Amino acid sequence: MTGATEATMTPERLARAALSRLMEPQDAAGLALVQVAGAVDGLRIATGQVAAGPGLEQEISVLLADNGPSASWSGLAAALKRWQPRIPDLAPERDLATMARLGGRLIVPSDELWPAQLADLGIQEPICLWWRGQEQPLPALESSIALVGSRDSTSYGASVTGDLAYSLAQRGMTVVSGGAYGIDAHAHRAALAGGSGAVPTIAVMAGGVDRFYPSGNEDLLRAVCNRGAVLAEVPPGSAPTRYRFLQRNRLIAALSAVTVVVEARWRSGALNTAHHAETMGRAVGAVPGSVHSANSAGCHRLLRDGGAVCVTDAAEVAELAAPSGTALPDQRQVAAQVQDGLTLEDLILLDALPLRSTTSVEKLAAVAGLGQDSVRAGLGRLGLLGLAASERGGWKRGKASD
Repeated sequence: MTGATEATMTPERLARAALSRLMEPQDAAGLALVQVAGAVDGLRIATGQVAAGPGLEQEISVLLADNGPSASWSGLAAALKRWQPRIPDLAPERDLATMARLGGRLIVPSDELWPAQLADLGIQEPICLWWRGQEQPLPALESSIALVGSRDSTSYGASVTGDLAYSLAQRGMTVVSGGAYGIDAHAHRAALAGGSGAVPTIAVMAGGVDRFYPSGNEDLLRAVCNRGAVLAEVPPGSAPTRYRFLQRNRLIAALSAVTVVVEARWRSGALNTAHHAETMGRAVGAVPGSVHSANSAGCHRLLRDGGAVCVTDAAEVAELAAPSGTALPDQRQVAAQVQDGLTLEDLILLDALPLRSTTSVEKLAAVAGLGQDSVRAGLGRLGLLGLAASERGGWKRGKASD
């Protein structure tokens, strides 16, 4: 499937390739048309080759109404007028040939390689995906973690992102991000360094995958392409517009079991990704930062509003991704203290024992507020543990209590 072979030129494939150029990502009218009429007939209707049947517009209206606000739906005629200027640019055979030349491919929902988790987007599931990278199954939902954040990341954000991505990749998980400067780049780079799985990282692009954007990340994105996957829902040659950046965020969230926002300003595209994840019922994590840092204001906003769980390491992120109880974080190891497990009376008695000089049972009873029999019994127990020592008829702290 890596070349523009006869198998790749099926009517369904060609139609979806053309539709991805005709319609913007998340074009509700276009997606509804494809869902109701199918890709092949949907393309014919959208390009004016055939007229829509009498009930089609009503079906689209019902579908849009069932899937949220349809205020933007002003009828099929308006949608056809909107798509009409792009019809002359449709050349799906050329786009498929371009991908074949790059060693890439087009995948559609009926393909085995199609990520099943994208169905959770409902009507907003993309028409197709343009893919550069090795031809292999993409990771399952529970193995994918999105790490997103500011483009102007701080050294703190870079360090935390690197630790999270490297550790997650070491666990065999896939780090999903957007290929941008800042947190995205740190996430991809660390995942490649720590990657032990077949697909250590995935970059979801806002523009065509024929051109690595931003250009300053070209070497990094080429490495992601060689060892992971670079995906987009827009065809080769498409520019990464602001709108497309926002729309690709839903794909990052949909591909991932957990979306972690490492650093984000009060208004940030990373918060948009977190919102998409929350809408789909996916887990959202946020890394806390300094209260003085504007780069962490968005994370603190998520935590305060209850939209995110505080996460500080890869184990906590993995716990959010796994089915209940199957990936609980390791208990933090704290050195055992010799006095652990003492009764309350023995702890009081231990506190009353002097460190250097010795004292009598009578004085210990007065200092500890315990009966002399209780003091004698307690000194016997503390002596066995090395916490109390007898010298010349008196008592003091033992060496084990140092």
